[in-house]
Amino acid sequence: MKETPVNYEIVKRKIKECKIPNIGKATIREIKKLINEIEKETGDKYIRMEMGVPGLPPTSIGTEAEIKALKKGVAAIYPEIDGLPELKHEMTRFLKLFLGLEVPPENCIPTVGSLQGGYAAFMTVNRMYKEKDTTLFLDPCFPVHKQQHHVIGTKYEAFDVYNYRGEKLRNKLESFLSKGNIANMIYSNPNNPSWICFTNKELRIIAELADKYNVVVMEDLAYFAMDFRKDYSKPGIPPHQPTVAKYTDNFILFISSSKAFSYAGQRIGMMVISTKIFNTVAPGLKRYYTSDIFGRAMIFGTIYSLSAGTSHSAQYALAAILKAVNDGKFNFVEEVKEYGEKAKIMKKFFTDNGFKIVYDRDENEPLADGFYFTFSYPGFTGEQLLEELIYYGISAISLAITGSERLEGMRACVSLVDRKQFPDLEYRLKKFRENHK
Repeated sequence: MKETPVNYEIVKRKIKECKIPNIGKATIREIKKLINEIEKETGDKYIRMEMGVPGLPPTSIGTEAEIKALKKGVAAIYPEIDGLPELKHEMTRFLKLFLGLEVPPENCIPTVGSLQGGYAAFMTVNRMYKEKDTTLFLDPCFPVHKQQHHVIGTKYEAFDVYNYRGEKLRNKLESFLSKGNIANMIYSNPNNPSWICFTNKELRIIAELADKYNVVVMEDLAYFAMDFRKDYSKPGIPPHQPTVAKYTDNFILFISSSKAFSYAGQRIGMMVISTKIFNTVAPGLKRYYTSDIFGRAMIFGTIYSLSAGTSHSAQYALAAILKAVNDGKFNFVEEVKEYGEKAKIMKKFFTDNGFKIVYDRDENEPLADGFYFTFSYPGFTGEQLLEELIYYGISAISLAITGSERLEGMRACVSLVDRKQFPDLEYRLKKFRENHK
């Protein structure tokens, strides 16, 4: 029996019992279930880094507004499919104050988490033009977006952007877009899982090519303003959160309330559609919808079919949160800086014990400390490292399931790791290094 922080034989048996052919390629939820089972039998608490979920309490501004709405009886009333007017108004204000964008309220649609916004957008955009039926992923990416494509039956292509930063991005993108089959391209900024952030130069390149080839850019802003190298927290005061929407009218944005606002449980996000896309007439839509106007097809076709709107009470919560943020009464960025502070400490534990940070730079600038970081260990692939670390009471996910070409790497999320666990993390990493010299 190997000497590991968690009972070797129990871990080995639990891995066998879970019947996953390759633990290294297991989904996030499969890993979560496996670790739950090991913790239950051994009594050992893991350093849980596999789930990209918030680790901070929700703001009382949201919960109190939602409770008030529920007491008024909104639970008995269907919400408007396109959203609560008060919420749409605050979404418009938020876009102006924190992104420098002018977007009318009708283009701002609350969704059941930004994940539903993505699902709805993939379905609708890829039906606009018969010849444009494919999504281009600027990998690495959130694995569930590709899972959505498999469920819908939509085609996609992908490449890892890390080797194509700066001006190199232009030719790489053009090699895909010039084929004429790409309807949209999607990325997250900051990126899940690598935490890279596109520079304004790169966003301009993406925008220019989107305009040249009539491609919709879908920008996932799930970690809004969480690049803590700059202060994006002051309403109406630059710098603003970088966005491709400053450089093109061919955009759809997804803004989550889960991470930046710590309001994940109520599943409410924001989908923002540019005026140009919202009003686009695309005959191809008539194959699936009663209207060939994109905005109407999206709201009364896709959103209506998926969920007939978004939780009524949660919309009141998000409206209250956004109003407080817009009025300068609630600094949401200050609340989530804890993630960056923990990441800085945790990354040092890893590097002090022989691990390497995989994605480490934005062009010439060191990467920010934030919600995620990536790591590797000499002699291991990410898949092998994932399975080995489970014996040491540490869980994460392999970059192999994210579209990354850095197959030696893993993604760690800092949110659920309590500072009280830091001594355990440091001890387990030291033990790992001792056993893997």
